[in-house]
Amino acid sequence: MRVIEGKISGLYVVELDVYRDARGFFLESYNCEKYAAKGISNVFVQDNHSKSTKGTLRGLHAQTIDPQAKLVRVIRGEVFDVAVDIRPGSNAFGQWHGEILSENNFRQLYVPRGFLHGFYVLSDEAELEYKCDNPYNPTGEISVRWDDPDIGIEWPVSGPPVISEKDQNAMSIKALAEKISRPSSS
Repeated sequence: MRVIEGKISGLYVVELDVYRDARGFFLESYNCEKYAAKGISNVFVQDNHSKSTKGTLRGLHAQTIDPQAKLVRVIRGEVFDVAVDIRPGSNAFGQWHGEILSENNFRQLYVPRGFLHGFYVLSDEAELEYKCDNPYNPTGEISVRWDDPDIGIEWPVSGPPVISEKDQNAMSIKALAEKISRPSSS
């Protein structure tokens, strides 16, 4: 297993060891001791499975209450997976990292807490599985526009993507920066 730091500190691309033969393949998709030895020591408490059709764009999402670190992998198809730094005070705030994840390259993307996450489906269908280190908390969920020019993600879209109503009404990164920099009222 190789763990490669992404272009933003704390974000990692994981290349798994895949053992292939005439019957197919075998891989170990997660081993807490091996990941901890490589700097990914989260205790994952929730697994999610998502299926989407070609042209679907999900994101950009995060939780401001009970933020989640995620370990994302594609088990069928291919996606362009993206993480955007929204850590208050980060020198990389608003910067993004994109990675092709597919059933053929077996790569994983480790998205630490304090990042937005989203993906665009490149294949006819795609299925993702991802581990989270905190349970889903809808009261803290936020969405930032996938096409926000202040982030400037170079999505490999061909035509208008299929997005949810929530994502159509998402806020800008500037509005998010203002929201997370305000002191919370007690």
